Order: sequence, then structure tokens, then C-alpha cells
Amino acid sequence: MAKKNYDELAKQIVASVGGADNVNSLIHCATRLRFQIKDPAKVDKKRLSQTEKVITVVEAGGQLQVVIGNTVGDVYDSILATSSIKAGDMSTEGKESKDKNIINLFMSTVSGIFAPILGAMSGAGLLKGLLILFTTMGWLSKDMGTYRILFAAADGVFTFLPVFLAYTAAKKFKADPFVSVAIASALMYPDLSAAFAAKESLTFLNIPVVLVSYTSSVIPIILSVFVLSKLERGLRRILPDIIKNIFTPLLSLAIMVPSTFLVLGPISDFAGKMLAGGYTAMVSVNPIIAGFILGLIWPAAVMFGLHWGFIPIVINNIAQTGRDTLFTITGPNNFAQAGATLGVFLKTKSKKVKDIAGPAAISAVLAGITEPAIYGVTLKYKRPFFIGAFFSGIAGAITAAVGAGAPTVLGTSLLTMTGYIGVGFAGFCAACAIAYFGSAICTYLFGYNDNMLLEDETAESSAGLAKKEEELTAPVNGTIISLLEVKDQVFAGGGLGKGSAIIPAEGTFYAPCDGMVETAYPHAVGIKTDLGAEVFIHVGLDTVKLEGKYFELIVKNGDRVKKGDLLLKADLDSMKREGYDVTTMVLVTNSNEYADVLTAEAKMAVAGDVMIRCIPR
Repeated sequence: MAKKNYDELAKQIVASVGGADNVNSLIHCATRLRFQIKDPAKVDKKRLSQTEKVITVVEAGGQLQVVIGNTVGDVYDSILATSSIKAGDMSTEGKESKDKNIINLFMSTVSGIFAPILGAMSGAGLLKGLLILFTTMGWLSKDMGTYRILFAAADGVFTFLPVFLAYTAAKKFKADPFVSVAIASALMYPDLSAAFAAKESLTFLNIPVVLVSYTSSVIPIILSVFVLSKLERGLRRILPDIIKNIFTPLLSLAIMVPSTFLVLGPISDFAGKMLAGGYTAMVSVNPIIAGFILGLIWPAAVMFGLHWGFIPIVINNIAQTGRDTLFTITGPNNFAQAGATLGVFLKTKSKKVKDIAGPAAISAVLAGITEPAIYGVTLKYKRPFFIGAFFSGIAGAITAAVGAGAPTVLGTSLLTMTGYIGVGFAGFCAACAIAYFGSAICTYLFGYNDNMLLEDETAESSAGLAKKEEELTAPVNGTIISLLEVKDQVFAGGGLGKGSAIIPAEGTFYAPCDGMVETAYPHAVGIKTDLGAEVFIHVGLDTVKLEGKYFELIVKNGDRVKKGDLLLKADLDSMKREGYDVTTMVLVTNSNEYADVLTAEAKMAVAGDVMIRCIPR
């Protein structure tokens, strides 16, 4: 795919997420663009998911995740080059979005810290796997210079992991990145590492220091940088401007390094040992059941991007015990989803399905990238997904039973299998084979047929067919104006569809049509009519920042409403006093499915007056 095509795709994606101004931050992982959105109501998920080269769109972990696949890095670069979105920019007009959901907050934090270094970790892990193969086959020996240099390249990332995490955590927590790296460097300073190895007794101002090994550790440096971010903000508030730039880093280092050695480090190290011990104990109680459950639920975790939350546990396991079994137990899922996708590829006679399933199956089995297989094939037809999940559970039970593990972070695929050489390796290979061939055979025999494809296409075709002309009424008393007069380029430019706007005279908003509520935010409601129109009512500009203040939402997702039913109430006067524009947009977000969307001329209107007419093709 040529670069100019990535640029065009980037522009389409940015337009569908509501424009660059609607994005707080953007990062990416191995397959997904991960957006932090200001106003979710401005995102056109349907248009985004139908964009060519976009596999699917997922809302999880407090993020809008756009699944691209292996070319995500190129698309990410094009977005940065063709829009005003900045890499990792977490600011939202000087104010970070507040996500009160603890799970979303945790997932956002983990992905923000680990996503930037995932490429380096994956490459280093694969190189470690190859070195294990080379030494096992006798091609290299551990005393050879070639081996030692390549092992340094592979192991350096994990040995000095606190340095990498210090930098990414500083970006996430808004601390000074180089002071953060300096703290990590102090934790791994050779003299203090040697003191730990020699079991020396050290004190700081006569306070005993509990020395622990910080090599390959995760929790201590992340906690230290988090506390540093709070300390720096406090110092900047109290220090005079004339000495602030010098004394802030001076005091930060002088306070944080001893504090980490004395308090934060030992506490974090103890927590890490407890976490690793708890996971090991859970699996050891009944490895077969634990392995089956982990393998069974793993496809769903990948589907929602929740597997990110397990990365700190995996790295902590390696740091504490020298090997990890969690990603080993769940690893055969890649083979299971690849096999299910292969079954679809072999069974279908549709060229379109083969064009999607073939590359997706290869990507999953060779590179361990399963999102194209899951979103593009197995989940779409449901049965292949559940077959793959079942065999993932079977393979997880086998893997846990034989005690297989890996000394590094690996994504399971044919290319990385050598990284698992050691205890339980033969059983692990058998588990992967069972997952792959079992899923492929079962999917081929009874998991898929082209009737699913025909039904799916028929449903999509009929869903997009407008049966007859449809009228939408004004949702509130007020003055109708053209969208072109709205002071927001996304709405005015038709980025979310054609329609009209109304300046409300009061704060009571009613349904402009009969239908089902598909979107319900305090400031915006989306309704799909029985004839297929997708209607979107958005009260005010940038009112998402109010976080529901001054709004009373009456309906919820899934409610059926009739024209004239109460949707929401808003205290318009209070909103105006805070400087908000209360202009309300009424849009048909699937305007492209109609021959035309006609709007009433500017005039005073009463709720219930015809405002928009949708003309079928």
C-alpha cells in the first residue's frame, strides 16, 4: 500500500473520530490505534468501521480502539503527518479527561506505559527464542562472542527495563522524563547492584536500607515516577521562578532516589513477590482447570484489548521467578483462532471471504497477530470464534498441566516457538497443534457455511435500504438554522451527516421520530427509526465537558420511543452563564443511504414541527 493511500486512510479516520480537535491523545500498539476522545458523541462509529482497511472499532479500556492490523504503524505515522494530532499528547485544552471508571483508568495507564516499548520487547523476545534454538542445535555456544553480543541485544531490553518504563511512565504521569530515567539508573547503579549481590548492610542517614534487585523490575519504577510527578508539581508551586529550573530536578533526585531505596522499592518488591506468588499458587491448585479457564476467556480479552492489563503480571513473573507461564498458557489461542480462520478459508467459495481469511490465518499463525482473524472472520460468523475459544481452553489446560513457560515476553507463533524450549516444551507444541488443527477441522465440518455469508450480506443490504420518505420533527421549541451557521467544523461540514440545527428556547427535548434509542449520553441521544434513518440529537457545543452537569437524561440505550416522547432536560440558562453555545444539532448520520436529506428554512419552530425530510433513493 503506497504511502499516499495511508495518508488518505488517515484523513478518513480522523474525520470519523470527529476531527483532530476531538482527540485528547493517540498511541498505537501492535494492531490498534488507541484514541482518547473528548466527545464520544461526535464519533461516527459506523462510518469508521466501514472504512476500507479498518478491521473493526472497539470501545474498551476508556479508549476508542481502531483495529488496523500489521500496517498500524504506517497509518499512525500518516495521522500524525496529516493532522494536528500529536503523538502521546494527553492534553485537552490544558485539562486531562477524567475517567472515573477504575478499570478504564487502569487499562489506559497500562497501555500508555507499555505500548511504546512493545515493539522493542517483541523483537528482543523473538531474538531470545532464536538464540535458544541456535544453542540447542549446537550452532552457537554461550561462550562465543557472537552469542554474547546477540544475547546482549536480546536481554538488554529486559535487564534495563526500568529505564524504558521510567521514560514512558514519565510521559503518562507528566513527570520530567530525564529525571525519571535518572532515578531508574540509580536503582540499577553497578555499585549498589554489587552491594545487593554481596548482601552488604547499607544505611542512609543511619536508616537501614533494604537492598533488592531492580533488574527487570516493573512496579518499583512505575510507582516511583508516579510519586515523582506529584512531587514535581508541588515543588514548582512553592519554588521561586528564579531557581525553579535548577532546584526542581535537584530536590527531585535528592528526595526520590533515597525514598525509593528506603520505602517505595522494598514495598513494590514485596508486592511483586506477592503477585507472582499468588498467580503461581492459583495455577498450582488445579493447573488443568486454571489453564482451561484462562485459555477459554483469552479470545474475549484480546477482542476487547484487555490482554494489556496482564503484561505487568507477565513481566513481574519473569523478574521474580525467571520465567512466565501466563502468556504460555494463553499462547495457543493464537493457533486456535488461526485454525478456525483456516477452516473458514477452506470451506468458503466466496472470493471476498477467502481474500480476508487467507492473510488473517497466516498473520495469526506466523506472527501471532490475531485481531484480523478475530474481527475479520471468526467473530463475524460467531461459531468459528467459539470453536477457537473452546480449543484455546483445551490447549491452555494441557500447557498448564505440563508446566511450560518462557524466560521472556513472547507472542506465540510459529516464529517464536523456540523461545519455549525447556520444561514442558513437547506438551506445549502438542497443545498448539491441537488448538490449530482441532479448530480448523471443527470449523470446516460444522462451524461455517456460505449460508452465513449470504444471510449476512442480505441483512446488510436490507439495513441500508430506505423504504419510503421519512419526516423528522423539531425536538424542542426554538429557531431553526442551517448547519453551516453552527460554530463547529465537524457539524457544519457535515462530518457526522446532513441535517439541521435549532437554537432552543427552552430546555425540554423530545423525540423527533419513532424508533429505538441506540446512543444515550447526557448531552446527546441517537435513535434508529423503524424505516432505517439514524437520527442524532446533540445539545450544545463542547457540552461533553460538563460531564452531565445541567442535564437530566430520561432515556437509555435500548428504549423504544415514539415521536414526542421526552428524551432529556437541560438547564440552558446555567450553561449559557458558563459560556456554552446551546445550539442543538439534529442529524441523519446515514445520509449517504438517501437520495437527499431536505431541511426546513430558517424559522421559529415548535417541538413537533417538521424539520427534516429524508428522501429515499
